Amino acid sequence: MTNFRFLHAADLHLDSPLRGLSADAPAARIRQATRDALANLVDLAILERVDFVVVAGDLYDGDWPDFRTGQVLVAAFARLTRAGIRVVAIRGNHDAESVLTRSLRLPDGATLLRADQPDTVEWPEFAVVLLGQSFGTRDVQQNLAQSYPRPHGNRFNIGLLHTAATGRPGHASYAPCTVEQLAAHGYDYWALGHIHAREELLRDPWIVFPGNLQGRHVNEGGAKGASLVTVRHGRVAGVEHRALDAVRWERVAVDCTGAVDEEAVLERARRAIGEAVDGAEGRLLALRLHLEGPCPAHSALARDPAALRQKLLAAGLEVAEADAFWLEDVRLATRPMQDLGTLRARDDAVGRLARAIDALAEAPEGEAPTAGPSAAAQGYAAAMLDRASGGLRQALGPDHPAVRAAEGHLSPDLLRRARDLLLARLAQG
Repeated sequence: MTNFRFLHAADLHLDSPLRGLSADAPAARIRQATRDALANLVDLAILERVDFVVVAGDLYDGDWPDFRTGQVLVAAFARLTRAGIRVVAIRGNHDAESVLTRSLRLPDGATLLRADQPDTVEWPEFAVVLLGQSFGTRDVQQNLAQSYPRPHGNRFNIGLLHTAATGRPGHASYAPCTVEQLAAHGYDYWALGHIHAREELLRDPWIVFPGNLQGRHVNEGGAKGASLVTVRHGRVAGVEHRALDAVRWERVAVDCTGAVDEEAVLERARRAIGEAVDGAEGRLLALRLHLEGPCPAHSALARDPAALRQKLLAAGLEVAEADAFWLEDVRLATRPMQDLGTLRARDDAVGRLARAIDALAEAPEGEAPTAGPSAAAQGYAAAMLDRASGGLRQALGPDHPAVRAAEGHLSPDLLRRARDLLLARLAQG
């Protein structure tokens, strides 16, 4: 067997639609990110002189609004094939039913495997066989791997499969299978797709989710990219993750424990933002800050969330350029320094307030309030939404905390935040 190298990518989600971005978001750069990540993949393949690229599904999301998305994909694959790098891809659940996909002509040297049965591509000069099957419909529940052909003897066998494997949180259970089943199938490398977090399920044989090429929101944080696979004398000699994302999403926790005032918190946040921007290595950093821990500064932090966000942004601009990061959100999870058990035991107004809010938090969330603070909160939220002009209730959507409060659903997190703020202010006198 000869030596060769290839790139294993998956879940390009080219031109994935943007949802829920705030008004100050760098929308153009985020919208362009999936295309830039694909260009980075091509650049890496050419730089590393790989022999071929495999893409394990979800090239894009559903049907495109026009042909430009398809043209970007074809142009990227054509850059590879002109450089002598072949491409083999399968469709996944997101691109399975695209009408335009079926009419798209890929350049010579790029192959999209069929969907009605397992397909095979063989390259004798590398002693390589690639075996895989595209999704024919979005909701594939059968175990596709069961019908994949047995391995070809004296060949390096690569299986392409879009699958949830044994299931992962946040991902629908498409084309389920087990690690044991894949390992027993006899292939040398399984190039999987669908799961957006990189994961090596097994190393003998190699069974790999490379993760998606570009994170699309804060729940897809960290370095995203593809796996560079080196094969020597018919065996995998190395699998390296290469970061290719153009925008890096991160959650960063700032430990505020013991911070005496707001300025002390801002100094800690300043350091955390600087370190996170450095870690993004020149990419745009989409950053969600979590301020955590008991501290005397809690009351000042909770007093005006909008002002706090602006102060944190200003702190970040002291250590990083304005185009280096975007403060996607700030989550305040600090709490007062007071011992809540002691406060609950008090006989005065503070103790009664603490016990009342605790009682609300312990009540079933869907239980309709009839009296007391919960009913008052529901009435207040409903009145405010009804008074607002311009259809605020509809604009916020059914899952917004204010809309849910108006319907009698007070989340435990909302109650905790209200309790901490009220108790901190009461304790201050």
